[in-house]
Amino acid sequence: MKTADIFLYSPNTNKNADFNMWMAFPGPESFALSSLGYLWMFKNIDELEDVNIEAVYSDTHIAHFKPDELGLIGYSFTFDTDFLTIFSMLEKYKIPLKSKDRGSDFPLIFAGGPVVSANPAPYEEFFDFFIIGDGEDVNLQVVNICKNNRDKNKNELLKMLNELEGVFVPSFPAKSVKKLTKRLEECIYTPIISERAFFKNTFILEVARGCANRCGFCLASYLNLPLRFMPYEDVITAIELGLLHTNKIALLGAQLSAHPQFDKICEHIYKKVENGAKIEMSVSSLRVDAITPDILKTLVATGQKNITLAIEAGSERLRRVINKHLEESQILHAVDIAVNAGLKGFKFYGMIGLPTETMDDIDEMIVLAKRIKDKYKGFNISFGFSTFVPKPNTPFQWCGRENTKSLEEKSAYLKKEMHKLGIEISVSSAKWDYWQAVLSRGDRTFADFIVEIYKSGGKLGAFKAAAKKCNINTDYYALENYPYNKELPWDFIDIRPGKDFLIKESERLLNYNGV
Repeated sequence: MKTADIFLYSPNTNKNADFNMWMAFPGPESFALSSLGYLWMFKNIDELEDVNIEAVYSDTHIAHFKPDELGLIGYSFTFDTDFLTIFSMLEKYKIPLKSKDRGSDFPLIFAGGPVVSANPAPYEEFFDFFIIGDGEDVNLQVVNICKNNRDKNKNELLKMLNELEGVFVPSFPAKSVKKLTKRLEECIYTPIISERAFFKNTFILEVARGCANRCGFCLASYLNLPLRFMPYEDVITAIELGLLHTNKIALLGAQLSAHPQFDKICEHIYKKVENGAKIEMSVSSLRVDAITPDILKTLVATGQKNITLAIEAGSERLRRVINKHLEESQILHAVDIAVNAGLKGFKFYGMIGLPTETMDDIDEMIVLAKRIKDKYKGFNISFGFSTFVPKPNTPFQWCGRENTKSLEEKSAYLKKEMHKLGIEISVSSAKWDYWQAVLSRGDRTFADFIVEIYKSGGKLGAFKAAAKKCNINTDYYALENYPYNKELPWDFIDIRPGKDFLIKESERLLNYNGV
């Protein structure tokens, strides 16, 4: 952070503190400055009078504090391949990768975020402890314990941290760890507005957390249950704060438009535009069946030309299998509203290789695209697809992927048919998604495997070579259908609604027969 940045809190630059820590982000500064969770954690700790916190990124040239001056390092772990950047950062500062090789001269190192909250098992040898779930409150408890007990050795500190709800210490692996779920009593918003952020000078505000739709594949939904909303009055107050400093605002939430007063939030912003305010507003995504003329009117008035809609699958049958209760008539109605509101286009998001998918489902996606293209001349539609990756703590965690060759054939077919229609399409790499699945369902045997991936350069070929060298049967993790009675590496995490519910839900969805 630099003095040109706008701080929406009061950082104390003259602290008389002797406890130092890094809040580390495994990516460039521009990404960190657009990461709401990372910035909010930094802000909360920065407000402590007796703690010096430094933000460190993958492109930080020289850190102010040296590793031997630190009591703690925290890492944000958001994507499965973040370990590559984390390892690179540790080596840059000459910090051993494995916790067993870090003696008393090195600080405790922990991680939090969706990857390790869902399944920390592959990374247990590298971190001293993990934060499981919403970390806003427990982070402060962790910092205070480490700060107030500097006379204790690492093992003693870890014993104390192990007593905290939501903290998992691998060296004490016997206990069940409850996933933390925070009551949303305050608005989470961008505390630092920066020209150098990926989303330049943008005030990001969390309006909702979680998603009640519970799609069978969706970690973001199941990891963040229950669905929670920020109070309307607090949202408006936060928006007004942001608009004092920038005209760019972004509303965040997996089920944003389900906010009971989302129409009123949009109305508030629309009236400001009508009164002459030049506001640019964007939204993370909208549900097809929650789109209204008033919502789109506000988006168009604030400069939004296109929005993203997740329909996931082309056929209503497959959408039912994944628990997406969305009819084709609702999709077409949403396009009607968008065209009438003056929106220029939609980007539809879908997934290839979902459990029970057939080529008929793929063809129905193409038919749907053609129907929209033919009916709405001049309205720009595009499609983005990823391939199914089984995620821990979801009903589809037991489902293996299709093999890569089959997925690539489906991808090529979709691209060919969509291009015939003049529709732009992008598809994620099935090869990379395969390795994401391996990591996602990985276990405690993975430590040397992922070190070898890193040492070999971290490219696609490095994954395959490392698996061969370490004798890891990666097809087992990516492609195998697991029995429901299998003990899973993440079963020790106490996360609602629980494994019994996930089994029943998995059976219900996969056995859907059109009734």
